[in-house]
Amino acid sequence: MSRAVGLAALALSAVAGTSVSAEEAKTQYFPLATFRVGAYASSGIPVWAGEIDYFRYINEVEGGINGIKLVWDECETNWEVEKGVECYERVKAGKNGSLVPIFLPHGDPISKALTEKSVADKIPLVTIAYGRTEAIDGRVFPYSFPVVFSFWSEASSAVNFIAEKVGGKDKLKGLKIATVYHDSPYGKETQVPLAHLAKTYGFEDIQIPVPHPGNEQSAQWAKIRQLKPDWVFLRGWGVMTPVAIKTAAKVGFPVDHIIGGIWSGSEEDVRPAGAVGKGYLAITPFPAGANFEIHQKLKKYILDKGLSDLKDPKSFGSVYYNSGVDEAIIAVEAIRTAQAHFGVRPINGEEAQWGLEHLDLSEKRLAEIGATGLQQPLKLSAKDHEGGGAGKVLQWDGEKWNVVSNGWVKSDRDLLLPLIYERAAAYAREKGITPRDATN
Repeated sequence: MSRAVGLAALALSAVAGTSVSAEEAKTQYFPLATFRVGAYASSGIPVWAGEIDYFRYINEVEGGINGIKLVWDECETNWEVEKGVECYERVKAGKNGSLVPIFLPHGDPISKALTEKSVADKIPLVTIAYGRTEAIDGRVFPYSFPVVFSFWSEASSAVNFIAEKVGGKDKLKGLKIATVYHDSPYGKETQVPLAHLAKTYGFEDIQIPVPHPGNEQSAQWAKIRQLKPDWVFLRGWGVMTPVAIKTAAKVGFPVDHIIGGIWSGSEEDVRPAGAVGKGYLAITPFPAGANFEIHQKLKKYILDKGLSDLKDPKSFGSVYYNSGVDEAIIAVEAIRTAQAHFGVRPINGEEAQWGLEHLDLSEKRLAEIGATGLQQPLKLSAKDHEGGGAGKVLQWDGEKWNVVSNGWVKSDRDLLLPLIYERAAAYAREKGITPRDATN
């Protein structure tokens, strides 16, 4: 039995009923597009653990979402677009009568390939901290949700953290900020906002690509040594991040002036770099730590009972584990919101889209969940599929991450949103899309 099928059987065994019609379904199905093998597996494995542990917590402790139990299974994508699209096509009709309310692509290129299919199928793509930034405009992208922290917000928050360190935004003028990026659509996503921010604040924007997968970066860091930037923004993925940190050390660039992006900022990224990683910075919407109230619940009801998907206990509370918990919280709360409007039953994609666009994760609700400080308050709408736009900056002390920013570092959303809406409008014109009325 394959791992994916085995996990499916395990999940389905927890609930009653395996072959029912859509009308009779009593479960809510969440297909998980995963990559447990390949160059990026070390990043993905703890994500699924956080996500599956939270789903199991909802089933075991809360009896499901208002009594509707969750079921899930996995489809291996190897983080490849073709396999990701195949997975989507395989699962989109649901399973055993249980509907697909939300699809989690777990891959920026995959999410972009599915943009139009998701509209046709009326299945929301939830891409937390990745995905097409202009999909923030739900009037044009009704079924794409780059929730919490878009790549544009990531870049802006990183620049604003640098501004904090140098004494204000007026001190950014004349600085050199180099972005070392994964040479893919994901890696290039911050080029437009950084060019705009550089023009606004007067810093020099340097862009240096690294070919996939990034296990050789001598030429890139030789260029860094030649250009002498004040700060480096590292937008890596998988093996690219520890190789970058070690190569930076070889050329003498100070690691405490490298700010890793969202997907270059977990324990699994920095531990392989060894001692030279001490002092490395990273910006993330998923702060590390296992002291949040929800983690104590997960430990008591899931980990201590042997129900966890974690393979390495050291990853409990890691950035990537916590990103899975955050993703699961948002998915569950979107279903809960939709149930409040449509009735307590399994929710379909069109109803989940409504639930997402009316999602309000207030401080009060986050406290009830036990996620205060783990998840930023979030309120979505048809005109705003991001809803957050802030990250915390962490610093690696050789053993663990510590938050070194003054709480959440907000992005310049007021500055960037008009440009994002312009790009969404251009997409609409290109595709012949009539934007929805956001007042309904």
